[in-house]
Parts: sequence; C-alpha cells; structure tokens
Amino acid sequence: MANKLIVTNNIEDRIFTIRGQKVMIDSDLAALYGVELRSLNQAMKRNNERFPPDFMFQLTQDEWDSLRSQFVISKNNRGGRRYAPFAFTEHGILMLSSVLNSNRAIEINIEIMRVFVKIRHYAISQKDTNTQIAELRKLLMLYIEKNDKRVNDIIIVLNNLIEQPKKTNTIGFKPNT
Repeated sequence: MANKLIVTNNIEDRIFTIRGQKVMIDSDLAALYGVELRSLNQAMKRNNERFPPDFMFQLTQDEWDSLRSQFVISKNNRGGRRYAPFAFTEHGILMLSSVLNSNRAIEINIEIMRVFVKIRHYAISQKDTNTQIAELRKLLMLYIEKNDKRVNDIIIVLNNLIEQPKKTNTIGFKPNT
C-alpha cells in the first residue's frame, strides 16, 4: 500500500496544465511505465492513428522552455532532448497503455486514471469557491468605498510620519570646533 501511495503522489506531481488541458509529458510516462523514452515514442508513432490531437500533441519550443524553467529542468547540451516533448491527455494515456501492452503499463495506467479521477472530483467540488471569491471581492470593494476617507486619512498620517523631520535651530550652548 505504501508503494501505491508513493506512485500516486509521484503521478500528481507529473500532471501539468498545458493549453487548458491536464497532460503528462512523454518522458514522465516513460519513467513511470519503466520503458525508454525512445521505445514509448516508437510505439506511439507506429500507432499514430490512435493518437488524434485531442489525445496527444507536441509542445511548442516556447511551451517546453516555459515548463523547463518552471521546474528547473536542465537544458543539457550533451545528450539532452533534441525536440520538444509530446504531451498526452487522459485519453492519450489510456491509448498509450494499450499500445505498450505490458503488465507494468497496465498497473501504472490504473494509478494514473485514479489520479485523474481524483483531480476531476476535486475540481467539481470546488464550484462554490468562485462564487465565494466573487462575494468577498464585492464586500471588500464596498468596505473600501465606505471607508475610503478614513483609509486616505491614515495614509496621509503615515506619509507625514515617514517624511524626515524638519531641521530646527539648536538652542543653547554650541561647542567650539
């Protein structure tokens, strides 16, 4: 059971939102399935008709650079990727596991699908959050509108305190210099 928890957490960390879709990158899937990236991509290319654009797409160089910079992925000039990776949607991952056809691919695919379902359930349960945020925004705007003069007075006082005090003439004994 502990092993499945580690795999599930690892899967959640490897799901990204790109072009408004939840996807996984080919190299992450290869690592999870325990196959070489080259083998995964060959299986995908041999079965290209099973991967329409809504199942799988190749990242643009800008998308790949952005993803790489977000997660500090090395841009190693020696032996690194020569092309932008492929991103697989939930349906593409299902199709990919069928073309890989190994026991490990089936096991990992089941875990991936559970994570996608978990994410979907979480997203569905958060519908009221947007309404709550909108209501809080309205209340804040009303508060600022009603208390604008008081807030402005406070800002003026704070600005006066921040200003350097005016120089005053010294009164009394001045030492000889």
